Order: sequence, then C-alpha cells, then structure tokens
Amino acid sequence: MVTIGMNYRVIPGKNEEFEDKFRAVLVALNAGEDHEQSNLFKDIDDEDSYLIVSNWVTLEAFQAFIQSEGFKEVTSHGMANLLAERPRHKVYKH
Repeated sequence: MVTIGMNYRVIPGKNEEFEDKFRAVLVALNAGEDHEQSNLFKDIDDEDSYLIVSNWVTLEAFQAFIQSEGFKEVTSHGMANLLAERPRHKVYKH
C-alpha cells in the first residue's frame, strides 16, 4: 500500500471553489481501481494551504489514475483558475 500526500496552495478567495472541485475529484478517485480512501485537510494556520491524503493499493494504480481522462477532466479547470502554484506530491510506502 502507498499513501500519496498532495499539497495544494489555493489562490486567496478561491477556497470554496477548490473544496467543491475536490468533491468532484473524490468521485473520480473512488472510481479508480485500487483506490482505498482519500481525505482533504485544510491548514489551520494558512487557509489557502490544503493537503489531500490518498491511499492506494499500489503506486502503479495511483500513477495510472492521474494519467486517466477522468482525472484530467476534473482537474484541468483547477490548475489554471484555482491554484496559486504547482501542486507538490510525495509518496509514502507502507
């Protein structure tokens, strides 16, 4: 199993829209093969900083998911209109 930590910095004022977008991403995540669970966390000291923690059976399953059309469809808008910078992802193996 692997856990993926995905760090996002949102453009100030776009928080609610980002959170709504995450709900759409969550639907796509839950449809992903070998996806176990994902959660969104908001930094209590920086309201524009978020962490998505996503558990997958294998790293390959996660990599296949982020290359999928379903993932690209729900995230293409967010990159240009919601995020202040490029997301940072880190992989943790169990």
